[in-house]
Amino acid sequence: MRGTVLTRRQAVALGAAAAASGLSGLAQAEETPMRLQVTFPPGGSTDIASRIIQPRLSELAGRPVIVENRPGAASQIATQYVAKSAPDGNTLLVSFDTHAINPIAKPKLPYDTFKDFTGVTLAVRFPLVIGANAQAVQGAKDLRDFLKEAKANPGKFSYASTGVGSMNHLVMEDIKRRSGTFVLHVPFGGGGPAVQAVLGNVTTLTLLSYAALRGQISAGKIKPLAVTGAKRLPELPDVPTVAECGFPGFEAYSWIGIFAPSATPAATVQRLTKEFQGALQTPDVHSKLTAAGFEVIGSDGPGLDKHTHQEYERWRKFVQETKLKLEE
Repeated sequence: MRGTVLTRRQAVALGAAAAASGLSGLAQAEETPMRLQVTFPPGGSTDIASRIIQPRLSELAGRPVIVENRPGAASQIATQYVAKSAPDGNTLLVSFDTHAINPIAKPKLPYDTFKDFTGVTLAVRFPLVIGANAQAVQGAKDLRDFLKEAKANPGKFSYASTGVGSMNHLVMEDIKRRSGTFVLHVPFGGGGPAVQAVLGNVTTLTLLSYAALRGQISAGKIKPLAVTGAKRLPELPDVPTVAECGFPGFEAYSWIGIFAPSATPAATVQRLTKEFQGALQTPDVHSKLTAAGFEVIGSDGPGLDKHTHQEYERWRKFVQETKLKLEE
């Protein structure tokens, strides 16, 4: 009889252990971190936006959210890493506009931009602020004045981009084409290094988000000459648009999108989309992004995929028409 009692006790114990193990496994699965792979170093727009979103996203997702910077090779390192990651919704790409431009600039990418990824959300977009070393352009009130001086002094000025084929590279080349002005292009590995290049007068100017330049503009070290959006930024009401500086109809925006590996189940992608949309629309997150010069979009996944294709076609046509060389 004692043996039978012991067996029953063992059964109960084993059942409890199994249940505890199952609950522990479930809890562990729910708390698996979401890792956001940022394509550029700290200090740039993608990093700034990711860290504004991160705390609220973690709350809504019910698990840790970790921002990991994987810069290099014009965003290819982080992008390839995500392309090869498990399609389980735990590793996501926080990509800049270079995601749509790299297929134009680099025909031998180690991944397929349009086949290896599925959109989660077009998080934000933002105009670029054309910011110059304040001491180097003392005589220029805005972009129009700067271009006049640059035309009169070929080779005197230069601009820093976040890499060959980046949005700021293409936008400045478009301005140069329209104005007939030469300004030397100097590519860097991200927004942070580009800002440092301008502060050190290694280059005259750069084109970045207001978020990336805000501190240096406030300190008077970088002078904003123009913004590339359709209207002036509320934070910089006295700074004209590029269109106002003699280029009617000019408009260009950088953007940040969240992508998952293409094999990620549709239900998982939809859940991620809702989590990001919820975080983006939270009042404190929305206000911080807006104050940093970002326009909150929060599209669904198909909306991001469509936008990526449209941007690819726009700039592919520009590169073909201008015969712009995008080799490193």
